[in-house]
Amino acid sequence: MNLEHKLSELAQFIISGKHLDAQKITTELVENNVDADTILKESLMKGMDVVGQRFRDNIIFVPQVLVSARAMKTAMKILEPLMIKGNIKSKGKILIGTVKGDVHDIGKNIVATMLQGGSYEVVDIGIGCDENKFLQEYEIHKPNVIGISALLTTTMVNMKPVIDHFKNKNINLPFIVGGAPINKKYADEIGAFGYGKDAYEAVKIVDSLLDS
Repeated sequence: MNLEHKLSELAQFIISGKHLDAQKITTELVENNVDADTILKESLMKGMDVVGQRFRDNIIFVPQVLVSARAMKTAMKILEPLMIKGNIKSKGKILIGTVKGDVHDIGKNIVATMLQGGSYEVVDIGIGCDENKFLQEYEIHKPNVIGISALLTTTMVNMKPVIDHFKNKNINLPFIVGGAPINKKYADEIGAFGYGKDAYEAVKIVDSLLDS
């Protein structure tokens, strides 16, 4: 087996969203005793990085990102037991959710998937989350970073109460915010650490915080 070729091929299947092919090659690599860390870094992360860059540059759009995400998740299901067994350390834990009153989750899901592909542990708490929900989940999971998403101008106002709630509890934690109506100026106004205009930027901000 030509390892370099197989790893490159798997990355291409992630990029093109061919989940069955990704599953087949991931299984083949595992059966040939290629360690999970190598597969993750040399195939899945590289593939999703290309997807993120193309999404950022408007070369591909949400439907293509979603099929790539499915391919990555298919491969990850095979790798996860090996990663746990091999005690592969994640780069950090991210809690992510959509704010109170907002039921949109596609953007959040893409960010979560790309973070997972970037070797982060992601706790996705879903949609319609108020400040109490975020705090409750924080106390359970103790993440390193919290991501907040909103897609509507009517729900983006529910970001600030979440950040303020943590500040009032004297919990000093970086918040990353994003969504269609959000910009850097608004992120600064509500006290967020960073703003990602897309999933690629969101991951890079988290990298700047946690990647050692």
